[in-house]
Amino acid sequence: MPLTMNRDVFITCAVTGGGGTQDRSPHVPRSPEQIADAAIAAAKAGAAIVHCHVRDPDTGAPSRDLKLYRELTERIRASDTDVVLNLTAGMGGDMVFGDPESPLPLNEKASDMVGATERVAHVADCLPEICTLDCGTMNFAEADYVMTNTPGMLTAMGGMMTELGVKPEIEAFDTGHLWYAKQLVKDGVLEKDALVQLCMGVPWGAPNDMNTFMAMVNNVPDDWNWSAFSLGRDQMPYVAASVLAGGNVRVGLEDNLMLDKGVLAENHQLVTRAREIIERMGAKVMGPADVRDKLRLTKRAPK
Repeated sequence: MPLTMNRDVFITCAVTGGGGTQDRSPHVPRSPEQIADAAIAAAKAGAAIVHCHVRDPDTGAPSRDLKLYRELTERIRASDTDVVLNLTAGMGGDMVFGDPESPLPLNEKASDMVGATERVAHVADCLPEICTLDCGTMNFAEADYVMTNTPGMLTAMGGMMTELGVKPEIEAFDTGHLWYAKQLVKDGVLEKDALVQLCMGVPWGAPNDMNTFMAMVNNVPDDWNWSAFSLGRDQMPYVAASVLAGGNVRVGLEDNLMLDKGVLAENHQLVTRAREIIERMGAKVMGPADVRDKLRLTKRAPK
């Protein structure tokens, strides 16, 4: 089947993430002010969407603190730079087992398991246009860590997001996650014109080879919108691959810390690089207003 290149592309910048990258680069933002400034700079460089986590300002550790999310979103909204706000809802599903001979009890210090309402509390408080929904459970890089998202949890969270009028961005780390996302649409939990992010090369999900990538692409329904990314040195090749396969792109320090070999990146530099690739392919980079129209998003502020 021939590829159909996307001629109108939106860029998402994943600004900081929740991984342990805070001590690997001085450019990984920690405080709400730093994350907001990085998001605004990325938007000025061409990102229509900014995907944001929050971190403890002192340690850089990932956080679910509502006050940090509120400060972050207020700073972005108070700026004179328009951008679509996408907040993570992936936190709160971290299960870390004991060693293989004594898996229980869980490692309580490292685990972070909370209920559906608490996992989306910051979404209800801040009312972004988009929030993420990690659409499956997965062995996630470390030996005893499981990213936990049961069908019951996803049904509850997805229903809350839909009720709030916040569009879920389905995070699909493997083909089964796409399969279940289709079921959530069939069950009426998610709207029919779903939005999905294909997350390639994340251990131990879908590997980022082209055969697997195209298998993922070919399983996205025609009336859905999709984007894709890969990690590290493969981030920019996946910009080109995603556009060529008909999708949109994601870059940012959540997924890649380097601009070139030995050169640490800033978020806006990665967006600029992605924009150059897209435009040299003959496509146009979309702005936030056009993305809102395309994805049927409503820009709101909390009461």
